[in-house]
Amino acid sequence: MGPYSVLMSLYRKENPDYLRQAIDSMINQTVKPDEIVIVEDGPLTQELHAVVKDYVTRYPELFKIIINEKNLGLGLALNKGINACKNELIARMDTDDISRPQRCEKQLKRFQERPDLSIVGTWVDEFDRSPDQVVSTRMVPLESQAIYIFAKKRSAFNHPAVMYRKSRVLENGGYGDLRRNQDVDLFGRMLFHGCLAENIDESLLLFRSDENLARRRKSWENTKSYILTIRKFWKMGYAGLGDYLLVLVAQTGMFLFPVKVQQWIYKKFLRK
Repeated sequence: MGPYSVLMSLYRKENPDYLRQAIDSMINQTVKPDEIVIVEDGPLTQELHAVVKDYVTRYPELFKIIINEKNLGLGLALNKGINACKNELIARMDTDDISRPQRCEKQLKRFQERPDLSIVGTWVDEFDRSPDQVVSTRMVPLESQAIYIFAKKRSAFNHPAVMYRKSRVLENGGYGDLRRNQDVDLFGRMLFHGCLAENIDESLLLFRSDENLARRRKSWENTKSYILTIRKFWKMGYAGLGDYLLVLVAQTGMFLFPVKVQQWIYKKFLRK
């Protein structure tokens, strides 16, 4: 199996303990990365600095740290990280989630079997307080055609669990300068321009689904961003008018619902 890079973006509001769990889960992969790129997106707390310094000290050949003087936002920070990655295959990882040990091995195997793929994602198990207590699973379509159709209205991948080809991401302009839904925008453009993708039908990442996530979903910024992203897909000829109108109504409705009702809908209809 070929080498791969891990790409993470870190900003000051992250939890140092969660960061350690996330990094450890990538260091302990059954097929280990030969590079972990961390983009420090703006000034960090002393506690976060201490965590990063500890890993760089212990694994000086493994870590590459990119420093942004100002916070650029996830998309632009990841673009800087992608350009810094030395390998063609890049495993995305968030700084508060936990990858299961065989995640990258299974994704690399899929790329080996299907060299024409540009993106390989996985399902994720969601948890609140403890990774031992999974509350739901976010399943996404498996095959390219189903992914292509699904992505016209909803996110067809679990962003922290994807592995993708650096060259194909860059060919399609990388992440947009968006504060939310950068992944939906990028992957939609990639699919529309002919990139093939698959998802592995196994939960290979533990996703932290806590109150902070619920608040972000509830924000008008997130709602507006998602609606505008699907509108962009409609304007470029990817999504249909019906797709856009459905998302407009559904997203606005979700925003207006109380958080508890919103969470109930997610668990009842959008998760397993």
